[in-house]
Amino acid sequence: MSNKKLRRVGLSQEVCDRLSRHQIVTCRDFLCLSPLELMKVTGLSYRGVHELLCVVSRACAPQMKTAYGIKTQRSASLSPAFLSTSLSALDEALHGGVACGSLTEITGPPGCGKTQFCIMMSVLATLPTNMGGLEGAAVYIDTESAFSAERLIEIAESRFPRYFNTEEKLLLTSTKVHVYRELTCEEVLQRIESLEEEIISKRVKVVIIDSIASVVRKEFDTQLQGNMKERNKFLAKGASLLKYLAEEFSIPVILTNQITTHLSRALASQADLVSPADDMSLTEGASGSSCVIAALGNTWSHSVNTRLILQYLDSEKRQILIAKSPVAPFTSFVYTIKAEGLVLQDNKTVARVRLRSEGESAAESHHSPGLPIPDVLRKIRNPKLSCPKSDCMCPPWVYQLLLRSSFYKLGGLEPEPRELG
Repeated sequence: MSNKKLRRVGLSQEVCDRLSRHQIVTCRDFLCLSPLELMKVTGLSYRGVHELLCVVSRACAPQMKTAYGIKTQRSASLSPAFLSTSLSALDEALHGGVACGSLTEITGPPGCGKTQFCIMMSVLATLPTNMGGLEGAAVYIDTESAFSAERLIEIAESRFPRYFNTEEKLLLTSTKVHVYRELTCEEVLQRIESLEEEIISKRVKVVIIDSIASVVRKEFDTQLQGNMKERNKFLAKGASLLKYLAEEFSIPVILTNQITTHLSRALASQADLVSPADDMSLTEGASGSSCVIAALGNTWSHSVNTRLILQYLDSEKRQILIAKSPVAPFTSFVYTIKAEGLVLQDNKTVARVRLRSEGESAAESHHSPGLPIPDVLRKIRNPKLSCPKSDCMCPPWVYQLLLRSSFYKLGGLEPEPRELG
């Protein structure tokens, strides 16, 4: 809230112009100055400066809201609450698509379709509302030089051939996607800080950063003393600014993340886990366990509201996993990448983990019928610890994850594991 521009808090144009000549453009800049300094800059009396301080303080201070008030405000809002992904089964699971007013992270290994998904979403944001779009512009911050204008045109033409039936419409859509190549943390942060006026002037309806992990991991070596603190400071500030923009303008913010190998005696949390590592050792001995998780650590994991994990199933098929969401269950969908972008396979759910009903045991909830598990999840080397139920076909790493998650610990139930020979 402190990054709100002074032009948007009710100050007169004359006062804003005077302040901007001294590089005072945000509420934070204004409130960091003493009354005497403000009197000198604005030419106002002490009383006039005091009134300005009250106005600016109220504008950037968060106000208390009731749950009913938030619900009423959202119901009365004319802005869409979601940006459709055009993947019907995924939209249904997410109650409409990518949520406006929050941060959505896309993570996964290289080449699984993260950038394809982002380009697809930038096209969707420009579409009319009757087609599931937001009828606005998109800001695309490219930190990996991976954005392709040709691919954007191809996705638009192939996915919506009836709408993009003329070159004029394709040209109009391409002019609405504003691409910035920022290759350092400082450049990314400066760009985020300057987005407020751009969102207003260009009617931006989605902000995409592909990827946030690229610049962070290049600049901060976590093995060096002090780097972890600085990295977390940068991530916290960036997340705070992006959340402010998302909430203030009711737009979705989409970020991509990378993956890393986690070596620990304790297994990673369900929301972070991408897959077991190839050299996975799931014994509880000195070697601990290794698994592939989302990068940037636990602090960043709590900063995003929704996390979608993209994974390989085979050379052609991949899956989208809803690993973290305030509205959706732990669910995955199979997809392929074609000329039109991501395409779901028959819109069928691959697997879903659900909370058990009252009176149902954790084992019964875990082994619910009709929940197929992808073959790729069974391909694990050196499985040492598996589910105690003899007819269970789930991979050992899935069982171990559930063993330590709330699905088993609810009610204090932790089944005894069995060792495989």
